[in-house]
Amino acid sequence: MPTLEALISRAEATDGVAPFDEATLMALRTGRVRTLRRDGCLALVRGDELALVVDPPVRGRGLGGDLLEQVLAEHPEAARAWSHGNHPAAAALAAHFGWERVRDLWVMRRSAEELPPLEPPADVVVRSWRDEDRDELLRVNAAAFASHPEQGAMDAENLGLRMAEPWFDPEGLIVATDRRGGMLGFHWTKQHSSQQGEVYVVGVDPAAQGRGLGRLLTRAGLDHLATRGVSEVILYVEADNEAAVATYTGLGFTHADADTHVMYARR
Repeated sequence: MPTLEALISRAEATDGVAPFDEATLMALRTGRVRTLRRDGCLALVRGDELALVVDPPVRGRGLGGDLLEQVLAEHPEAARAWSHGNHPAAAALAAHFGWERVRDLWVMRRSAEELPPLEPPADVVVRSWRDEDRDELLRVNAAAFASHPEQGAMDAENLGLRMAEPWFDPEGLIVATDRRGGMLGFHWTKQHSSQQGEVYVVGVDPAAQGRGLGRLLTRAGLDHLATRGVSEVILYVEADNEAAVATYTGLGFTHADADTHVMYARR
């Protein structure tokens, strides 16, 4: 059985996308994931969510289906699974087991060049993160993502774990406040490499919506990433979030069919 690092590397090189998302890998490092290994396959169960990968050299032998049967027998709580990159083998496996497609997550991309000027309104202050912003950020995040199954669950512990990641840059966590200091929203950027950055999270307090803050904060984050020298910026957005997709499209982001992650769920 290959090491976890070798398996992830081979799968990503073959598929063009990593087999496990950030939340799963963070949970794995903190011992909050149940692991099942079998015949060149690996399954990770986090809560009711399953992640499964088959080593590319042994694909096409039915090993993924065998491991999925074992997962469901040992962990019947597993009821959701992501297919990163909308892999056709994952679609076939889901269909075989009667799982249905319930959620699409898009990756959108744009160049970091040719950004229009940023002009914050007079009553809004845009600045980088300060340690005293912690409680306000958690408040805005909880309100902005109240119905989001992943981001809405971020608490102080999870925030601390994310900030402990090697990519965290406090200057890349941008907040918008009113003149009295109350937080209106934030944009957390991430730099993956010297060439690629990410619009990691943009959250706006629902009480402050309708003021163009999502667009303003996104632009501020793009400016920050451009100063770091990246040539491309990506972001993840729910495919059915029409308002967010419209905002990002208006900022020059585009989506290709291959840049889609699909969630399947048990019926």
